[in-house]
Amino acid sequence: MLLAQEVYSQIPTRIPPPGSQQQNRQQSGNGEDEEEQDDSSGRKKLIDDSTKMVFGPKTTLYFFEKDVKRNRIKKQELDTLLNGFHYYEPVAKSGWKYQDLGNIGTASKPIFYQAPKMIGTTSGFSAYDLYHHSPDSIKYFDTKSPYTKMALFFGGGNRNMMDLEFARNVTPNWNVGFTIHTIRATKTLNPARRDDHGTVNNSYSFQTSYKSDNEKYFLLGNFSRGRHQVAEQGGIIPPEVDSTSLYFTYEDAKVWLRNSSAVDLRQDYHLYHEYELLKGWQVYHVFDKRKQDVTFKSALNSPDGAFFDEYNPDIFNRVDSTINYNHFSEWRNEAGFKGDLGLFYYNAFVKFRTGRMKSTYMVSPNGFDELSIGGALRGDLNEKWSFEAEGEYLIPGAFRIHGLFVSPFLEASYTKALYKPTSMQELYRGNHHRWSNRFSNIGIDQIQGVIKADFKRWSIRPNLTINRVSNYVFFDQDQQASQSSGDAFMLIPGVKTSFNVAGKLFWETEAYYTLITGGGADNFRIPEIFANSRIYFDSPLFDENLFVQIGLEGRYRSEHFAEAYNPAMQQFYLQDRFSNVEGYPVIDFFLNARINRTRVLVRYNHVNSNLLSVPGYFVTPDFTGLKGTLDIGISWPLFD
Repeated sequence: MLLAQEVYSQIPTRIPPPGSQQQNRQQSGNGEDEEEQDDSSGRKKLIDDSTKMVFGPKTTLYFFEKDVKRNRIKKQELDTLLNGFHYYEPVAKSGWKYQDLGNIGTASKPIFYQAPKMIGTTSGFSAYDLYHHSPDSIKYFDTKSPYTKMALFFGGGNRNMMDLEFARNVTPNWNVGFTIHTIRATKTLNPARRDDHGTVNNSYSFQTSYKSDNEKYFLLGNFSRGRHQVAEQGGIIPPEVDSTSLYFTYEDAKVWLRNSSAVDLRQDYHLYHEYELLKGWQVYHVFDKRKQDVTFKSALNSPDGAFFDEYNPDIFNRVDSTINYNHFSEWRNEAGFKGDLGLFYYNAFVKFRTGRMKSTYMVSPNGFDELSIGGALRGDLNEKWSFEAEGEYLIPGAFRIHGLFVSPFLEASYTKALYKPTSMQELYRGNHHRWSNRFSNIGIDQIQGVIKADFKRWSIRPNLTINRVSNYVFFDQDQQASQSSGDAFMLIPGVKTSFNVAGKLFWETEAYYTLITGGGADNFRIPEIFANSRIYFDSPLFDENLFVQIGLEGRYRSEHFAEAYNPAMQQFYLQDRFSNVEGYPVIDFFLNARINRTRVLVRYNHVNSNLLSVPGYFVTPDFTGLKGTLDIGISWPLFD
């Protein structure tokens, strides 16, 4: 995403458009629009004029650890809005800013360069990050009644997802909860049967929060585990390799791999706790224990061997099969103090990380020990004006500094960092690839800004990102980890607009233009033009017993040499063979509706399928996007 998360922390990705029914009304269901009085804590009272207890989204609040750590707790009401509800899968939720392989649960990467927040060593296996629920994404709840949310999404072609969320207060100061997520997505290319799954995901997490009676001690803890299994297909066999292979035949497509699979297993233990020594001054400690097991298996003595003969002919370990296994583990301890001094917040910390990467064919594990110090300063001048500054220095040689300014009319940030290559980029031993590298740290200078011009019926937000990336590490055309010898300069202007016509018809657009220059420009394969737009009707019906949002949306990426995907390494790499990725407008129909507290969605993907001069589009070389398919979904919360 073009503007950093810090810049857009004040700007939700899917904000209700100006003048919309959702912006003017909190759609919370029956009985919750009655006038209520605030109690001394600012919380809505639970008794209405008839002395009936009213539980619902206004009495079930959640917050994140980052806000606790920054002394800026924002307890938010549950989202019952329709805007963006039809974006139920992670790639769509991102605003289509990820490149995947055309189906839910497939490998993905950001389209735009993202400056990392972690300056230390990471595993480097990030193809399935979108489907992992990391500790910093966990919601903590404060509920006045038991809360349960169930969501089921049925995608066309048997692409299904389920989310289950539960939380309740054991005592007024102690809350516990859990979440469960599953994916069962049948292959869109050449499935052998209806339940021939391309992706099987099972993940869950437990979380708890506790605050002492005197409110001096605060504890947040969570455990999460996710197993993401994918039947790798290697893409459609190109017609120049097999003249009988055609690209837009979907269920009848000829694919490279039928006996190959990848598994990404992750497990996290996380603890945050703080204690207030003096009024406005706390000490805190963070503990993390994480592991990631990444496995790829393929039978080379089956027809799958033809894929590796074509793209990865080198064999270093076994000639009958490829079994690549990598295990990454880390421990982290961070301790520091923080507090508030008038309008200012301050923080200082010391952090120690230790970990290792090991695999079947490594002589010894690739370990690391990292010690860093850092701190932060924030000034909240009022509700609309603020600034932040934070920094971290990893001893020796890596660092990150970041500044953010927020006003009613302008948000701007600056980031400068020197961060380490991943463990996988430094040392790798697989059946088809191997290397040992001593790469220099990667440098980034990033300036971002957005002008906010919001009015009653329309808004326009021009924005600009400027990046300078030096010593960038990437995977080249030979699928080898390589470091750029030249800098890359990126100039990315963009705009977000929203127009309200007659109070019920809305038109929203998001568009970016990317210009890359410098000696390292060719190492970034970003489409020159990226645009999303939608027009829809949004209004309550039948005396506000039914809320409806119905419309069309389109997205477009200009044609470019997008990176190809290597399933054995689980990495995207540069390629110069296949240029016609996207360059095709995709149009979807959507209908979001809410009755009481229950939300439903209907989305027809790619309504313009077979209506243009070409029958479809590509999302990655040799991987086609969805054909015309119908998705439906339902989400309903319970508060008793």
